[in-house]
Amino acid sequence: MNRRYIFLPFFLVFAGEIAAGAAIAQDKGSINPKPLPPLANPKDPTIGARELFARKVLPTAMPTRAIGFYSHGCIAGAQALPINGKTWQAMRLSRNRNWGHPDLVALVARLSAKVHKEAGWPGILVGDMSQPRGGPMLTGHASHQVGLDADIWLTPMPDRQLSREEREEMPAVMMVRPDRLDIDPNVWMPGHLIMIRDAAQEPSVQRIFVNAAIKKALCREAKGDRSWLSKIRPMYGHDYHFHIRIKCPSGGTECESQPEPTEGEACSPADLAYWFRDEVIHPKPQIEPPKPKPLTMAQLPPACRQVLAAPDAKH
Repeated sequence: MNRRYIFLPFFLVFAGEIAAGAAIAQDKGSINPKPLPPLANPKDPTIGARELFARKVLPTAMPTRAIGFYSHGCIAGAQALPINGKTWQAMRLSRNRNWGHPDLVALVARLSAKVHKEAGWPGILVGDMSQPRGGPMLTGHASHQVGLDADIWLTPMPDRQLSREEREEMPAVMMVRPDRLDIDPNVWMPGHLIMIRDAAQEPSVQRIFVNAAIKKALCREAKGDRSWLSKIRPMYGHDYHFHIRIKCPSGGTECESQPEPTEGEACSPADLAYWFRDEVIHPKPQIEPPKPKPLTMAQLPPACRQVLAAPDAKH
């Protein structure tokens, strides 16, 4: 197995999220989504894999397998997170990204129940997970490709079932102060720490990505056992949501995990200094942002060809 994906710098792994992640929770969906038009030549080897995976609206009729790395793979036999649970609701349904490995689906349900009990919230709002067969997405993410990533809104779930229009158009709440140096005390609540801590304390969770100001607040406010803070990593674009990444499932020989965190709490001023530099908080606009070439099928694990070609699971 090719191990090179594990050592990709975070800035490459999250290139898509750096560019689009800041707005992904805010981007509205469509109340009446239309199918993507057929591709003129879907067998063209130069076509982006994202074009092919985006046109698969159902998972494969195959045993569940997470294949490849988080930003470079696909998933067979994905499971849908139900759009409504007792303590969760899925958002932006028109994207069809409420799919994942059964381990991830179970984690989201378990976390939502914990948050309901311990933070006193009605529940959580769930953003993007993966597409029905994983793979690269047309918009918004470089990762989320193998069914092991999920975005959880930092906006508490309302105490009622949201309408379809609200799920597509309701904005997430910005958690970071306008100066970008700390959380906004007008919207940040103790329940936010409880929710993120509960997620980080799950043994299967490998990383949680948040805005640096949120990491700073967690470091300041966490009491008692703080070992979970080692999993919390600053990352661009996570002002409205946090990103859960779980480990490869036991026995998943085709899946490639990241190394375990080794930096400890990573709460010192030196640990966070980079993220609060002026050129990072207020980057100069680029005249023409770089446009990385989309991944082709030849660049994904060979098994993803089988996933793409497999029959649909029964709906």
